[in-house]
Amino acid sequence: MRIVALGAGRMGRGIGHVFAYAGYRVDILDFKPRPEDEAVRLAQAARAEISANLELLRDLGVLDGAERAAILGRIRVVPLAQAPQALAEADVVFEGVTETLEAKRDAYARACAHARPEAIFASTTSSMLADSLAALVTHPRRFINAHFLNPAYLIPLVEVSPAKATEERTFELVKALLESAGKVVVRCAPSPGFIVPRLQAAAMNEAARLVEEGVATPEDIDKAVRAGFGPRYAAMGLCEFIDYGGLDILYYASSSMARALEAPRYEPPAIVKRLMDEGKRGAREGEGFYDWRGRDLAAYQRELVGRFVALFRHMQLLPPPGDER
Repeated sequence: MRIVALGAGRMGRGIGHVFAYAGYRVDILDFKPRPEDEAVRLAQAARAEISANLELLRDLGVLDGAERAAILGRIRVVPLAQAPQALAEADVVFEGVTETLEAKRDAYARACAHARPEAIFASTTSSMLADSLAALVTHPRRFINAHFLNPAYLIPLVEVSPAKATEERTFELVKALLESAGKVVVRCAPSPGFIVPRLQAAAMNEAARLVEEGVATPEDIDKAVRAGFGPRYAAMGLCEFIDYGGLDILYYASSSMARALEAPRYEPPAIVKRLMDEGKRGAREGEGFYDWRGRDLAAYQRELVGRFVALFRHMQLLPPPGDER
C-alpha cells in the first residue's frame, strides 16, 4: 500500500507521521509551484517537524531511537517535479491543501492527471462537503472525506464522510486502512461541521458566553471542563449519557433553561420529544437512542464506575480515603 499526502503543510506532515509510524511508506508531496530554494526549505521544515514529534514520543517512552529512525526512513518529502511518479504509484491520496474551493479544484485537476483510476482520493477538509469535492475528481466513486483531528499523529479519531457517489467499497478500504494505523473511525453524512467540529463549536461558544455574561472566569470554566465535563464524556458518550440520565430529564431541563435564559438554542430537538412520546426514555425504559433491552444494567453501572475510576486515577483526581476527623 503506497500512500501520498498531497500537501506538505501541517496536515500532510501529520498524515505522513501517522502512516509511517504504522509501517507504511509515505510520500509527502509538496504540490505547490515554488522556487527550488524555497522547496528545499519546506522539505527540511517538514522533516524537522515530524522528527521533533517523534523525538517527543521517544522521550515519553512511546518508542525508542531505532523505531524513530525507522519511521523517518519510511517518509519522503517529494518536490513538485516528482509528483507524476509519486501519484502514479499511489494507492491512496490524502489531500490536505489550502481550504478554498479554488485550491482544491486546482489540486485535484493536476493530481487526477497522474493518478491511476483505482487510486482513492480522500480529502482531509474540515469545512467542505464530500458531495462538492467529489465533483472535482475524475472518478467520484473513489472519493471520500477523511477528517483528521489535530494533532493528526496523536488524536485517534478520524471522521469519514462518503459522498453520494462514493462506492461502499471505497469507504470500507479507507476505514480498514485507518484502523490499521490505529485510528478510530466514525462515519457521518455530508454535513457542515461533521461531528466533532459541531459539538466543539457549541461548547466553545457557550464557554465564551459564560465569560461574557460574567458567570465565571475563564480559569474556573476550564477547571470545570477538566474535572467534570471533559472526563464525563470521555468515559461515556453524549448519547449514552442522555439515555443513562433519561431523555425526559434532558427535555425538561433544556426547556427550563431555554425559558430562564431566554435562549432558544437550549430548546431540545424534536427527536427527543418524539422518542419520549414513543416510550423510549432511555436505559430505564429499555430503549432510547440505544437499545438497552437485555442489558444487565447493574453490570453496566459497575463497568461505568470502573471507567471513571481508571480515568480519574490517571488524571490524579481520585482522592484516597481520608482519616477520621
